[in-house]
Amino acid sequence: MCLGIPGRIVKIDDVGKKLATVDVGGVTRQINIACVVSDEHPVLSCVGDWVLIHVGFAMSRINEAEAAETLKILTELGEAQAELEAMRLSALEAAS
Repeated sequence: MCLGIPGRIVKIDDVGKKLATVDVGGVTRQINIACVVSDEHPVLSCVGDWVLIHVGFAMSRINEAEAAETLKILTELGEAQAELEAMRLSALEAAS
């Protein structure tokens, strides 16, 4: 399963290479923004944009509400995964 993680572009690092720094939940990393730029939305206008990131590339621009909802769902999935793992371990212990 492939996930796109929402992040906010905080600065442009290299206009020519279309590299930017993005903030993902307080963690910053450099990504490629080539897929989200165009003549109408050039590299320098991307600062402040919310984007969906996959394997180091901004795949699409999203609005802040979409970013918040996606982050909420990802958090819930993480909590659900942790709960399932706890139930699995409990079942294994009970079977022992």
